[in-house]
Amino acid sequence: MNLDLLGKRALITGSSSGLGEATAKLLAAEGATVVIHGRNRDRVEQVAKEIRQSGGTATTALGDLATEDGAAETTRAATAEGPIDILVNNAGFYRHLAWADATPAEWNDTYNVNVVSGVRMIQHLVPAMRERGWGRVVTIGGGLASQPMNTHPQYNATLAARHNLAVSLARELKGTGVTSNVVSPGAILVEATKELVTHIGPDRGWGDTWEEIQPNAVEALIPNDQERFGEPDEIAAAVAYLCSAYAQYISGATIRVDGGLIRSAF
Repeated sequence: MNLDLLGKRALITGSSSGLGEATAKLLAAEGATVVIHGRNRDRVEQVAKEIRQSGGTATTALGDLATEDGAAETTRAATAEGPIDILVNNAGFYRHLAWADATPAEWNDTYNVNVVSGVRMIQHLVPAMRERGWGRVVTIGGGLASQPMNTHPQYNATLAARHNLAVSLARELKGTGVTSNVVSPGAILVEATKELVTHIGPDRGWGDTWEEIQPNAVEALIPNDQERFGEPDEIAAAVAYLCSAYAQYISGATIRVDGGLIRSAF
């Protein structure tokens, strides 16, 4: 399927690794010019290099979106060669904390990085999309927005806020040709997920090797119809579709990519 992204410019925040990297590479393969964003110059440049080597077009933008100056610098770099048509708000972080350890300061830091940073980029880039009459904003959310764990509550709450702001933005953009949607991943097998599951697996009796641990972890944590963890490319595919001309009639939606998650437990 041709997603008709040739000539479009896409900024994917937090795209030097993980879901952001997978999304940037797929959008580039579909013809978009992508802007690779992060805070580590070497990692950002490496992803951009890999895209170019594969025949795609990529530029870079460095900046800490948790600060006003960093968001402004990212915007300047991202728009240096033309306006941004597609904004994928992917950047975010969490620390795996119990309620007792999630201090108010931790809540503030997590909210600033995971929510306010995305708002900064929306306010920098969406007005120009509105003026041109075409644009895409895709926010990466997560199933914990509606089925939170008992742990890392500060992170669960920011996912709910990300979902909420994306729908509010869709209402604000009514009739403009700019859409706002959420892609909500389940448990995706990025490096951090594998490290966590491998760390807790032996203590939970799931086994000692990854081959033993993985099926037991899926059954215990994320029982789903596909009986596995998701892959980053599967999230990227959902984002790419929402960025395409085929998705013009989709706005304010949440697309779950979680294998048909049955329940949430931890």
